[in-house]
Amino acid sequence: MRNYLTILFLLTSLYSFSQSKAVEKIIQEGNEYYRQQQFAKATEQYNKAVEAEPSNKTAQFNQANALYKQDKKVQAAELFAQVAKDATDKEVRSKAFYNKGVILSQQKNLEESIEAYKDALRNNPADREARENLQKALLELKKKNAEKKKDDQQKKKKEEQKKQHQSKMSPKEAHQRLKLLQQKEKEVQQRVQKEKIKTGGSQAKDW
Repeated sequence: MRNYLTILFLLTSLYSFSQSKAVEKIIQEGNEYYRQQQFAKATEQYNKAVEAEPSNKTAQFNQANALYKQDKKVQAAELFAQVAKDATDKEVRSKAFYNKGVILSQQKNLEESIEAYKDALRNNPADREARENLQKALLELKKKNAEKKKDDQQKKKKEEQKKQHQSKMSPKEAHQRLKLLQQKEKEVQQRVQKEKIKTGGSQAKDW
């Protein structure tokens, strides 16, 4: 079983895609660099091939693989998407969608990776690896959604408990504050009354 985090390589010859021997030679040179894991040099060769023959899907596909190997996953995914869109050969389209799905899965973009695997299967229903990776991505998305739902429920529960705690405390606090205010008011009135008693006989009367 292929792990869905594994890239699928298409390092084919050019016979089925191009009549240009010069471009074919450039791609084969790129493939040789690729096999030697000299991915930057491989990319240079694939770039030359694409410049010489922009419609060559093998060159573009291998270029995307080389970019992926250099950890340029966003560029690689975009290029695989372009190959999948423009290619007329269903096998190439299927493999391009598959590789796009692999990269999206690695980036935890499960929704889009699922669509990419589905597109791969639409072009090649017999692709067992695409089917297995689709199932894995669907399971992971289900697990992710379940965990999110659980987290949301726990968060909601904590908020409700907090509100309940606050609502229980609030009347008690209000009662204590009211009682304190009443006590202070009573003390002020008593003080004022004492002052009146003290000064009541010494005040001059108006005639």
